[in-house]
Amino acid sequence: MSAHEEPSTWTGRLRRSAVRAFPPDRLLPEDQPAYVSSWVYVFGVLTIASLVAVVGSGIVLVIFGPTWWHVSGIGRFVNSLHLWSAEAFFFFMAIHLWTKFFMAAWRGRRALTWMIGAICFLAAIATAFTGYLSQQNFDSQWISTQAKDGLNASGIGAAFNVLNTGQMLLWHVLLLPLVLILLVVVHILLVRLRGVVPPFPASARRTPAKEAPGYPSAPDPALEWKGAKRRYDLIKELVAAVGAIMLVVVILGVVFSSPDEKPLTIAQWAKVEPADFLTTATAELAGTSDSATYGPPYTHTPGTGQNVFDSFSLARLAGVHIPLDTAKAFVLRPLGIPGKSDPALAAALARYRSASAAQRGLWTDNYAKALGKVSFSAGAPLVASGNYGPVALMMRDLLGQAQSGGLDGALLANGRFYQTDYTKPLLLLSDGSYLAELAQRENLLGSQWGMMNETGNYPGQAWLWLYTFWYQVPPFSTSDNADAQIWAIMAVLSLALVLVPFLPLIRSLPRRLRIYRLVWRDYYRQVERGAG
Repeated sequence: MSAHEEPSTWTGRLRRSAVRAFPPDRLLPEDQPAYVSSWVYVFGVLTIASLVAVVGSGIVLVIFGPTWWHVSGIGRFVNSLHLWSAEAFFFFMAIHLWTKFFMAAWRGRRALTWMIGAICFLAAIATAFTGYLSQQNFDSQWISTQAKDGLNASGIGAAFNVLNTGQMLLWHVLLLPLVLILLVVVHILLVRLRGVVPPFPASARRTPAKEAPGYPSAPDPALEWKGAKRRYDLIKELVAAVGAIMLVVVILGVVFSSPDEKPLTIAQWAKVEPADFLTTATAELAGTSDSATYGPPYTHTPGTGQNVFDSFSLARLAGVHIPLDTAKAFVLRPLGIPGKSDPALAAALARYRSASAAQRGLWTDNYAKALGKVSFSAGAPLVASGNYGPVALMMRDLLGQAQSGGLDGALLANGRFYQTDYTKPLLLLSDGSYLAELAQRENLLGSQWGMMNETGNYPGQAWLWLYTFWYQVPPFSTSDNADAQIWAIMAVLSLALVLVPFLPLIRSLPRRLRIYRLVWRDYYRQVERGAG
């Protein structure tokens, strides 16, 4: 086939299109336009270098297993590298995103470049969020129990169950990283295809008589730069950036390590706060707990599910996909395990199951009231005499099962060998008050900007500041529909971030704010000197 003959195969056409769009000197250039001399351009390379460190340390963690870093000193150090490289990634990416905004980097048919970059930022948030959920420590417990409300209110929780650790681990180590890396590659290719956005024309306050050679003030800014250029070694800069990032994260990992507050177990809860455990378990049996009356995606409770506006509920629209009967899941089925070898317990369970709904309600209501003055002797609950039916015996044995650690395992049992879904134990823990008490000590409550925080004094998810902010201000701070409303607001703001090139008022801000003159300061000085 001659050089000018059009290829007849799909492969040939794809090859020719790729070579036309990305010739070697454009894909790996050895020079850049003269205006690419500001320190601002370094943050893009540092973002990529940080991503390399994040992925590299993450691969090591995956190879040795998700619990390796809990028990191994080396594993803990690698996890520290993963934490601090992720913090560096978001730090540099946020600066890169803001500087590109002030440069109006979408000019000259570069709107798609901006849009892909903004989507990268959103995908990175989702990836980091699932990472926090996969830590298997107290912080991941608390974040998952709190994040479920927003996701459920938006209708996403039916398919994206943050209480299912196995599912979140899959999203974090495979699906979302692949999406993020693909988006970053596309973003870089678009930069190579369209080139680096040129400066705005010189200030209207002092318009030079003649712009510097090659300055595209009138033509399409996407045209290839014809003016002065400077030498630029892309690979050398990337290698140096990766080395610098690794040095920084190694120092941070050695000095500060990484947070790892041990997770709370139901056994610990039942031993430390037996009264709170019994109160919660009785509410589960009676069907009056938060989980029992939650609504979609767990229960069909009428009138539940947060509304975005009026009576429109995305949660109800999504439906019940994780059905939960709290009496059976948290009390009756777990007790059925020791009941197989305990005749008294088996008889109590049979009596409870055969009783009418009204009779069950009377027993549980009486016992719940008696728990207000409960005391304990040798670990067993003591309440005043009353008409509790078999409930008193059931609750005593359930407390013993919980304190021995049996309930932790019973709530995970699903008939399969491998257990990775912690929906039931996490819902039970969140229905009690002890989990929230521990979270308050670590400044993790919503009123404490908790979604941004980490246990101890470690940096947390600072990139969620805008999401957390809405929960601190009226009317959302007191609204029963806050999660649904805030998720709707964040969806609109995220869409606006992606569509900045098409929003007239926002896209005109960079020119009005004139911060770009700091970015291209040296270049403007050169232009103005030439005009003088």
